[in-house]
This record gives sequence, structure tokens and C-alpha cells, in this order.
Amino acid sequence: MTLPQRKSLAAAILVTWVVTAAWDFICATLLSVVAYGSTFSRLWQGVASTAIGPAALTMGARGVAVGLGLHLLVAMTWSTIFVVALDRWGSLRRAVARPAGAVAVAAVYGPIIWLVMSLVVIRLATGRPTTFGFRWWVQIVAHVPFVTLPLVFTARRALGLAGHAE
Repeated sequence: MTLPQRKSLAAAILVTWVVTAAWDFICATLLSVVAYGSTFSRLWQGVASTAIGPAALTMGARGVAVGLGLHLLVAMTWSTIFVVALDRWGSLRRAVARPAGAVAVAAVYGPIIWLVMSLVVIRLATGRPTTFGFRWWVQIVAHVPFVTLPLVFTARRALGLAGHAE
């Protein structure tokens, strides 16, 4: 079987980033507002506060904008890492070519993202130790259906790998 012509790496990163950022934005906002009783502004100001400190919580729309900007940067980073890895590693391409393999990869990548973010990035940015409460565990589980399933399936399609095991 001949593989289809490979798509542009930059285009694959772009579409994967946009889909990942959108899904995570919607899910994080709904989780925060509906399940935790917070507000849209408080969520995204809280994200901003990890980088610029507690002052972000009183910055109004500017704090929200900084939080959304950070969200986009983080989504771009993790999307880029995955798409580049998928482009470079034949074993990863073969794994995600099948839907079950793509789900398995997403089930591993989601917790990796949250572990790195919570144990390294957020901790370094805030200087505070990680708190392993209920919301931390929700995040580690939620990253699979709401971040990495859309990320992995979008990347495999964007690179033309869906259903084409090498």
C-alpha cells in the first residue's frame, strides 16, 4: 500500500494547535464554571497568575487576556511536540494509524502533559509545591478526553496517517 503524500508539518502543527486549544478552552471553561462554580474571568485570570502572580486576579480583562495567551502558548507547545514526534518516529506513526492505537497514545500523552505541567512548569512558575487534591486528579483524567484525544486524532489526520500503518 502506498502512503498518501505527506502534509506540511507547519500546517499539521497549526491545525492541531487550533483544535487542541479550542477543545481545552471549552472544556476548562465549562469545568470551571459548571462543576466548580467559578467564573470565566476567574479561571483565565488564575491561569495568568501562574506566570505573573496574584496581581493577575485583579487585572480584569487584561488578566483574562494574559491567561488566554498562556493557554494558547501551552496548547501550541504540546501540539508542536506531538506533531514533530509523530512526524519523526515511525513507531509512533504506526501506533496512531489505527484508532485503538491513537486512543492508547492519547491515554499516555494526556497524563504526561498534566504531570509535566503540574509537577514542573506550574511549580517552577509559582514557587509553590503541587497540591494533590481532587481537582488535580480531575485534571490528570480529563486531559485524555478533552486534550489529547482531539490532539492525537487531529495530528494523525493532519499528517495523513489515519488508517495507514507503515
